[in-house]
Amino acid sequence: MTKPTIGFIGLGLMGAAMVGRLQSLGYSLTVMGNVSRPRIDAAVAAGAVEAKTAKAVAEASDIVMLCMDTSHSVEGRMRGDDGVISGLKPGTIVIDFGTSLPASTQALGEEVAAVGGTYLDAPLGRTPAQAVDGLLNIMCSGDADAFAKVRPVLEDLGENVFHLGKLGSGHTIKLINNFFGMTTASAMAEAFAMADQAGVDRQDLYDVMSAGPLRSAMMDFVKAYGVDGDPSKLGFSIRNASKDVGYYRQMATDLDAKSIMSVGADEAFSSAVKQDMGDKMVSEMVDFFTSNLRN
Repeated sequence: MTKPTIGFIGLGLMGAAMVGRLQSLGYSLTVMGNVSRPRIDAAVAAGAVEAKTAKAVAEASDIVMLCMDTSHSVEGRMRGDDGVISGLKPGTIVIDFGTSLPASTQALGEEVAAVGGTYLDAPLGRTPAQAVDGLLNIMCSGDADAFAKVRPVLEDLGENVFHLGKLGSGHTIKLINNFFGMTTASAMAEAFAMADQAGVDRQDLYDVMSAGPLRSAMMDFVKAYGVDGDPSKLGFSIRNASKDVGYYRQMATDLDAKSIMSVGADEAFSSAVKQDMGDKMVSEMVDFFTSNLRN
């Protein structure tokens, strides 16, 4: 059976890993990057065609995939004379793999439908290293028939592929998931810093906490840096954490709801970014709290 042609926009660490995975399985790709020339060059060397505009990507593709950092970036590539929407053929399916605001996703879905295409949101779980082997968690939502058409491709990229209902549900669940994870990580980071303040050994604190129901992978990720000095176990930047918690709060506002628990995490991550820690990993929030606990 002939594989669909794929356009891919956004070859960051995750996007480049996904492109490599698709190429290893024989998909024909047209690609467009934002920042990293080496990743584009590697994709082209493996057989991809580089496009100069998002419109050209759409014109060449049965499925257009975006893996970008913010809703603003996605909207910038989707709209305008050189955007994806202007180049879509009827029947084309567009998939946003990033972590975007549900309201933005729903608005773009209407614009794509108006030109005969279908828009799906499919935020990702797990890491670029797992993307290389097709082991992502994919939280897809939107039109069920369109999902059925692209499911074989998604299953080439992901170990666990979910369909979560109406458009925007994937991004909603991803933001709730990331809010919970980042709030847990920041609480554990403060716990280690407070142990320092009280003169308690971090390892002793961890031993007691991890022996009970609080034990989690997120706790262990933060412990890997807070006790062992290894920030790599949680490969997620403070800047991205700040964005996602901020998006969660914006989503709550859009739903006419009030988030109480996210306030502290949002303040902590935003403050860390302002203190030039944005490119450090989330587990390194231990250092932020250590420096900021004293009045």
